[in-house]
Amino acid sequence: MVEGSAGVARWRRFRNEMDALLDATPADARPMDGATAVLARLVSKDDWLPEAFSAPHPGRYQQYLLHRDARDRYSVVSFVWGPGQATPVHDHTVWGLVGMLRGCEASQRFAPDANGHLQPAGAPRVLQPGDIERLDPAEGDVHQVRNARDEVSISVHVYGADIGRVARHAFRPDGSVATFISGYSASTPPPDWEGNLT
Repeated sequence: MVEGSAGVARWRRFRNEMDALLDATPADARPMDGATAVLARLVSKDDWLPEAFSAPHPGRYQQYLLHRDARDRYSVVSFVWGPGQATPVHDHTVWGLVGMLRGCEASQRFAPDANGHLQPAGAPRVLQPGDIERLDPAEGDVHQVRNARDEVSISVHVYGADIGRVARHAFRPDGSVATFISGYSASTPPPDWEGNLT
């Protein structure tokens, strides 16, 4: 929930810093280092996310669009997880960052074995508030995420495209692959939400 001018200023600063970073980054480059620092500042305090974008659903995790860059250079999404909720094993096909805001999530990376079958790669990474995880297709971005506690968790994701319109892949246990486009839990933010924060 936005709590006064500190939360408003935090969101405004994040947006301005992301825009400036992307303005200074060549179109074929990934702004991972700079964007990591910008996102870390945003999720360092849990005082800015409106309740409308932090509401869980009893049956599935929620993916709320917070911001879509006018030039489609990046999007910002809040992921809200109820207890026991998880994603399928999936990729992203664009660069991304996950910033933990509230609760706790476990991210299990996957990599192909010698036969090309995806297998867990190391132990899951447990994300606590303030932690950042990088997702880069060039380094391997296949993972599965689950809520690691019996309470609501929220993470804020920044992607190098409008992630709700990007064709991605879900990897099933039987080895088959499904192409999907995730969309959003809410098709667009309420018209006044960013106006109230900028």
